[in-house]
Amino acid sequence: MDLLTPGIGLIFWQAVVFLLLVLLLGKFAWRPILDSLRIREESIEEALRAAEEARAEMARLKADNEKLMAQAREERDAMLKEAAKMANQIKEEAKEEARKISAKMIEDARAAIEAEKEAALKEVKNQVAELSVEIAEKLIRKTLGDKKAQQALVKEFLAEANLN
Repeated sequence: MDLLTPGIGLIFWQAVVFLLLVLLLGKFAWRPILDSLRIREESIEEALRAAEEARAEMARLKADNEKLMAQAREERDAMLKEAAKMANQIKEEAKEEARKISAKMIEDARAAIEAEKEAALKEVKNQVAELSVEIAEKLIRKTLGDKKAQQALVKEFLAEANLN
């Protein structure tokens, strides 16, 4: 059992060696270990802070991007509405212009037809008048071929002229 129970001297020297080891480690190793742990802790905190800032920046950029996309969609919709409105307006103006041109062409055609009709009527009247004069001339020559008929006609005209 002697092996299981250490002696007082052994415990003393183990305690002295342990204390010397703790003092040596405290003097030479403890500070550098603590400094390296502190530096590591600070770098981890800095990395976490940078990651949080990056996450916040990403969230802000995403929100800005969504806002810009919504604005772009609104502008696109407004442009499409404006384009459709302008297209309808242009179509209506073209229809109205076509109606005006059509009405003017119809009116011009009616005026031309009326002018041709008037010219034709005038021509017919002139031809009728010429034919009437020719017929009257031939009738008068035939009826007034003798002298007695001419004198009777002159007396008749004079009588009518006196009555008026």
